[in-house]
Amino acid sequence: MIQGPLKDVRQMISIPVLAGVALAIWAAWLGWDQRRDVHPDGSTTGPYEAWQVAGLVLTLLASVCWAASRRYVVGAVFGTTVGLTAAAWADWSDDASGLSAIGVGLVMVGSLAATAAVSFIIAGVNRSGSDRAS
Repeated sequence: MIQGPLKDVRQMISIPVLAGVALAIWAAWLGWDQRRDVHPDGSTTGPYEAWQVAGLVLTLLASVCWAASRRYVVGAVFGTTVGLTAAAWADWSDDASGLSAIGVGLVMVGSLAATAAVSFIIAGVNRSGSDRAS
């Protein structure tokens, strides 16, 4: 098990790495779809479909679980949150209604809560599993 300054450096490096991963995942799932769908009754939906958001969440879940299982909890939580918040801001910043700020805030709070919960569960399961193995 890595201890001391090297462990701290790896924790700190995991933050920008996982932020970049979150940005890339957002771009892959949501970044290319910018067109709203107009229905026959004149209502609009989108620009994202439910399958795109589900794909984003599941892919992010995999990266958060991977990082948390290696005890990079700080990177999993803060890196992913920063990456998603930056991606949402960049993607939605052209909204003239002002509601994009609320949406970005909700992405930030939701991703912080979700990644913290998943990370602490995964880290706790790994810790109890390694205690039994010792």
